[in-house]
Amino acid sequence: MTGIDFKVVIPARYGSSRLPGKPLFEIAGAPLIRHVYERAGECTAAEIVIATDDVRIADVCTAFGADVALTRTDHRSGTDRIAEVAVTRGWPPDSILVNLQGDEPCMPPVLIDQVARDLAGHDSTGMATLAYPIRDTQTLLDPHTVKVVTDADGYALYFSRAPIPWHRDEPLGAHGPLPQSVRFLRHIGLYAYRLAFLARFVSWQPAPLELAESLEQLRVLWHGEAIHVTQALEEPGPGVDTPADVEQVLRYLETAGN
Repeated sequence: MTGIDFKVVIPARYGSSRLPGKPLFEIAGAPLIRHVYERAGECTAAEIVIATDDVRIADVCTAFGADVALTRTDHRSGTDRIAEVAVTRGWPPDSILVNLQGDEPCMPPVLIDQVARDLAGHDSTGMATLAYPIRDTQTLLDPHTVKVVTDADGYALYFSRAPIPWHRDEPLGAHGPLPQSVRFLRHIGLYAYRLAFLARFVSWQPAPLELAESLEQLRVLWHGEAIHVTQALEEPGPGVDTPADVEQVLRYLETAGN
């Protein structure tokens, strides 16, 4: 139990470039979005809302009992969709909201609680997220794996698709060991926001670094705001970006008993 009051919003859009209709993609006899919703239902959130701009997704989610909010169709990101839901629902500015992305059916509920609890424990911070140790060179070099570097207090210094930090005196080989004198962290795309901060965030234009790396969180650092990063209590399972990911998700869900 977290002992705090927070809400989970799950943004889900139909128009995925690599997998159109992704939230409705069937996995183990249920749509992907239902698996994500059930993971959220296993955490301690006071409220869980699926935010979508598509009536097909809304109808499916309503049928399995989810609370659904229909949003505008012109949002740039799921974060903007969450901000609209917060305004529509009239949530107070001190609310803590967790953004659980709609393609993460293997996100451990303990991590949803953890990121909300971490933000609640940092009163002057508007945003929190999680990271997990990288232990192999292949993961560090993979541009699809986002890396994060933090300061001594756990605040993000930078996020990148590049292998950061770069150890000058222990260069990386394709299959060699990682340098042991620095810590390499994989960013986990699970966010908690204070609503007052979220309202500011969505009012900013995308930042040059954000556009270059295609990483929305860099907009926060560009504007001089803080993101607290804590090490995840456990490693999350795979998300779904392409049809090829489904087999990994099935194995994970079977192992987890879901």
